Amino acid sequence: MLSRLLKEHQAKQNERKELQERRRREAIAAATCLTEALVDHLNVGVAQAYVNQRKLDHEVKTLQVQAGQFAKQTAQWISMVENFNQALKEIGDVENWARSIEMDMRTIATALEYVHKGPVQSTNS
Repeated sequence: MLSRLLKEHQAKQNERKELQERRRREAIAAATCLTEALVDHLNVGVAQAYVNQRKLDHEVKTLQVQAGQFAKQTAQWISMVENFNQALKEIGDVENWARSIEMDMRTIATALEYVHKGPVQSTNS
């Protein structure tokens, strides 16, 4: 009787151990599947972030090139405007010079007319 009870007890313990071992393996398999699913999900996010980062890097480079070109073109425009302003100043200077020459020529013409006609005689003498 004791030996039968011992055998039954040992058989039940073996069944429990086998059940526990089977559950442990199932739990490990489930944890592995969960871990793989989580890693796959994270990898998708990381891959998308990497793609986005590459796109941003490309856009930054393009923007830097365009900004450099715009700065160069702006500098050229500024130079052209400064040259135009200088030309306008020179035109203004030439205009003032021409007025000055014209005034001098009128003065000389008036003096020459006066010399040519002689002194004006006054009628009161």
